[in-house]
Amino acid sequence: MQAIVNFINLLFQPWSYFLITVFGFYLLIRYREQWTEPKFALKAFGGVMIILGLAMFNKHFREISTLPDNVPIFIMVFSVGFFTWLSFRQAVVNDRRLAQGQPPVEKETSDKKVYVWPDLVYIEFIATIVFGAALLIWSLCLHAPLEEAATPAWTPNPSKAPWYFLGLQEMLVYYDPWLAGVVFPTLIIVGLMAIPYIDKNPKGSGYYTFNERKLAIIPVLFGFLILWVTLIFLGTFLRGPGWNFFGPFAEWDPHKVLVLNNVNISEYFWVKILGIGLPSNPIVRELPGFAMVGFYFVGLPPLLTQKIPLLQSLLEKLGVARYAVFLFLALSMAALPIKMVLRWTLNLKYIIAIPEVFFNI
Repeated sequence: MQAIVNFINLLFQPWSYFLITVFGFYLLIRYREQWTEPKFALKAFGGVMIILGLAMFNKHFREISTLPDNVPIFIMVFSVGFFTWLSFRQAVVNDRRLAQGQPPVEKETSDKKVYVWPDLVYIEFIATIVFGAALLIWSLCLHAPLEEAATPAWTPNPSKAPWYFLGLQEMLVYYDPWLAGVVFPTLIIVGLMAIPYIDKNPKGSGYYTFNERKLAIIPVLFGFLILWVTLIFLGTFLRGPGWNFFGPFAEWDPHKVLVLNNVNISEYFWVKILGIGLPSNPIVRELPGFAMVGFYFVGLPPLLTQKIPLLQSLLEKLGVARYAVFLFLALSMAALPIKMVLRWTLNLKYIIAIPEVFFNI
């Protein structure tokens, strides 16, 4: 039994956890025809509930997962899973109908009228009663996660942001606050606003589909599931005292100390490769980092476009301007997981580090 526990804890190390989630996302897209079948979904849900029930026998997992702060995370994970399945199920059904020359399911009810009273108001009234009862039961069964007044004599360890900011707090580990707290959230908002202008495909309006809106669905779904939901899960259940990583069945030891020698690209280039000291001029010192960032955003797009047929077709479809914006946003989104993997595997801190002017990437 202990060997199984150790193996599961190993699987939930940061690098393996991230690889599993990315591979799971690929399976989500690739085999949507199979896992959206109701029978398969019910079996998968039953298997997850059995595994979760067995996991509750572990003292540490039970204590962490039943904290009043963490119960909403479980609800969020299951809610996201259910509605992802439901939307993909409706998309798969419509894609099958469209392939057979039939209209989508929504077409059958699009001409029907629904009266605000009593139809809509009645449903909303019942939903309000059910939701209010659920909140009442929740408040009776779980204590409010309130603590004593803040005092400099005692700091919680780990000190975590509210669950909806845990993804942002995790980003702060890998980037400076101006990037993680300002630039990336701004790019997220701008990227979401830009989707209707980049992907002007008129199909898929008013009905669920995947095949007709892949360009819009895949980036948004990857950003939401992999770069937001999984980061919230990681920050809630796998980040322990000292903001260290712990497996789901590992005891949170507040005395755990990891000896990490985080280095910058400039140190790798000048010290480890060339064997000389760092130049005193910060611009000269960070030239390798500037070259890497410049190649990533300027040199890599033409190379990817030349080698990947899908990107070539996108260029022809979108045009140069819209394609350039799309690729810039896609590469910006990919920069976060790339930086995370580099930190976990190579202890890379910054690609460009100019603390003299607080410019660190």
